Amino acid sequence: MNKNSLIQTLLVALFAALISVGAYLKIMVIPPVPITLQTLFIVLVGLLLPLKLSLSSILVYLFIGAIGLPVFTSGGGLGALLGPTGGYLFGAIPAVIVGSLLMKFNKKNNIWLLLLIALVETILIYAVGLPWLGITRHLSVTKTLVGGLYPFLIGDTLKIIVAALVAKAVKGKVDLLLTKNTEEEN
Repeated sequence: MNKNSLIQTLLVALFAALISVGAYLKIMVIPPVPITLQTLFIVLVGLLLPLKLSLSSILVYLFIGAIGLPVFTSGGGLGALLGPTGGYLFGAIPAVIVGSLLMKFNKKNNIWLLLLIALVETILIYAVGLPWLGITRHLSVTKTLVGGLYPFLIGDTLKIIVAALVAKAVKGKVDLLLTKNTEEEN
């Protein structure tokens, strides 16, 4: 394995691990959807990693959870992945894809664009998570929003801000790490 492949593999593993840890950093439990730092790390994946690596991080995270490792807020296994909060997990896929693609337009690491991209990623997580929650729990649209969106708006706003600030601080370093090792190999 060359040095660049090793760096990429380590970044994928690191972010999959951070998302896993974030699932257990519970701020408040509002059944069936707890408030955790999981989405903060998912959003950071899209802000910090290029598309291939960000998608790989999410897929590794979902895979290790699907095979039974307790990395989701509700544990592990297919039951947890396909349960009421599974849509939020699957929502991470379009979130990081779109986030990584939008970051290509943020060459100067503009804080306002970081905030906007983090918001778009969060909306995409909800766009998959809310319908899934409503369907699996047989909830009306109103009850789905009351149970799966409204209690999280303030926390997610804060997570968007924190993700943008962290990305502003470390994006250049991550890019340099990836670029430097690619150039050294060529």
